[in-house]
Amino acid sequence: MENKWFMDIIFDEFRDGKINIDKTLKLFNKMEVSYDYVHVKKVFKKNDKQKSGLITMEDFRAIYRTILHRPELNELFSSYAPNKKVLTAANLADFLRKEQFELNADDRRAISLINRYEPIEEAKKQKQMTFEGFIRYMLSEECNIFKVQNKAIYQDMSYPLCDYFISSSHNTYLIQDQLIGPSHLWGYANSLKRGCRCVEIDCWDGPDGEPVVYHGHTLTSKITFQNVINVVHKHAFEVSDYPIILSLENHCSPPQQERMAAHMLDIFRDTLCVSTLDDSMPSQLPSPEELKYKILIKNKKVGSLEDTLRRRGERCRGQIGETEETEVSDEEEEDATGHLLKKIPHKTPSKKGKKEKGHKVKVAMLLSELVIYTASRKFASFEDSREKQKFYQNNSIGEVKGQKLIKRKAPDFVSHTVRFLTRIYPKGTRTDSSNYDPQEFWNVGCQLVALNFQTPGVQMDLLIGKFLDNGGTGYILKPEFLRRRDTGYDPFNVAGKYNPISLSIKIISGHQLPPSNLSKSNKADPVVKIEIHGVPGDMAKQQTSVIKNNALNPRWNESFTFNVQVPDLALIRFVVEDQMALTANDFLGQFTLPVLSMNKGYRHVPLVSKLGVSLKPASLFVYIWYFQQQ
Repeated sequence: MENKWFMDIIFDEFRDGKINIDKTLKLFNKMEVSYDYVHVKKVFKKNDKQKSGLITMEDFRAIYRTILHRPELNELFSSYAPNKKVLTAANLADFLRKEQFELNADDRRAISLINRYEPIEEAKKQKQMTFEGFIRYMLSEECNIFKVQNKAIYQDMSYPLCDYFISSSHNTYLIQDQLIGPSHLWGYANSLKRGCRCVEIDCWDGPDGEPVVYHGHTLTSKITFQNVINVVHKHAFEVSDYPIILSLENHCSPPQQERMAAHMLDIFRDTLCVSTLDDSMPSQLPSPEELKYKILIKNKKVGSLEDTLRRRGERCRGQIGETEETEVSDEEEEDATGHLLKKIPHKTPSKKGKKEKGHKVKVAMLLSELVIYTASRKFASFEDSREKQKFYQNNSIGEVKGQKLIKRKAPDFVSHTVRFLTRIYPKGTRTDSSNYDPQEFWNVGCQLVALNFQTPGVQMDLLIGKFLDNGGTGYILKPEFLRRRDTGYDPFNVAGKYNPISLSIKIISGHQLPPSNLSKSNKADPVVKIEIHGVPGDMAKQQTSVIKNNALNPRWNESFTFNVQVPDLALIRFVVEDQMALTANDFLGQFTLPVLSMNKGYRHVPLVSKLGVSLKPASLFVYIWYFQQQ
């Protein structure tokens, strides 16, 4: 049956007796075989014994089997196929229940998979799955490690905005370093296309009365604020329907602030949030669901939200364009620009002739009136916020100060983020646009943990992996213990309190791994590292042995166990490296996802590059099992 199907597909190409590499690839495409050209080319050369650039039909069969007929899959297939040749619907349903944890799998479910993945019509008619069909099923999205249901929106989106982790970008306009690198509109398009829902716009006075965006007091290039707003408008809701927060770092004079407001009103139109949902004063933040297709402005605000709503109700044309003054501290000025500004004096003489710590900036009323649910407020202390901060006000806290607060007052930090949106930003000395570890801030419930999207590395892997969840919308509902007002959660004291799990992972094999950058062929010495990122007690790393000289189909068959105390916050990162004796290992690929988004059973882990680009068909074949501890 399999042989006839195989011959029917390839026969025409071999009318002249032999085929070249191009026709080999053409046949792979026709047979819907996913391949890496480097690997196929190497296997082709190995089977081209005459070194003529041509292979026979038998040579092609050998190449096909080398690439696709993986022994570990054959072993699994044979253990459920009584005659080692086909799985009946009942056999397949048995496999789904016992190995893939599909507890309700029946013959109907099995037949649906046979109809979808079995390439041989004769087998399909008999409701059977051959090894060819089994391979295609095992390599399909059905057997991806990431739960298919989590690729759609499955969480309740009707809680207040502060109850969600929100994908956030820092210095969104930069695409390289923070001193001389270019500012570029691509930074906004790229981050929005990657599901980011909070972008930063650093605004300064520009020529001809038009504000510009760049990293102040540096040599980074400038782009106009109007162009930034146009790009945000164009890409705002391509990936997600849920609200975008524009975090304005505003250094503009009142006239240019008015230009900013005018551009946003003109370009965003109905998508711009200019009032509360029903024009009345709310008692809490609205939900992402209520704010669908809305753009929120995060900036300093003159007066209160009540004042804005009152003025809106009794709008007096003479007020538009007025300015008022509000004090900004040196600390917030560093927050605004991200680095080095503590060296630049910004101090205003007091009436007594002494220097005050803060300085005053003017906020244009027209811009202030556009700040509704996300008014920036200087963070003084948790006590101060508890007593004085309004629900619609948010804080920005630098990574260093944030880390100190976590170390000293983690439970207070948690209570703060239960109530208020909190943004974390990188310390100013990160002039190379490097990133801090976002996990420790998610551990205390910080919603807007802003990273430099232009800088690849483990930190961005964690952010991208976390926000794969819930349909990639950029909004993840925080665990209940990070939303409750009476929460007693402390990330340093979690033992046995938050549904701990025992996690078992078997790294079985690799499939068409990316070859080493130092290899001229398809070779590498791969090693797999498994990292758990979560609360301090859950941080862990384990790794396999090294398989020498094999990137095509390395076999490990090594098992690892982890105890995860707070699985709701834990991420797992699979990293494949090429072990190099004298220097650091060479990165080959990785994949990161939430621990609770993992499917159980036999799964493949699709690898992505440093830049997050798919390396398909490169993958790991694993077996996942976990259960809740008593």
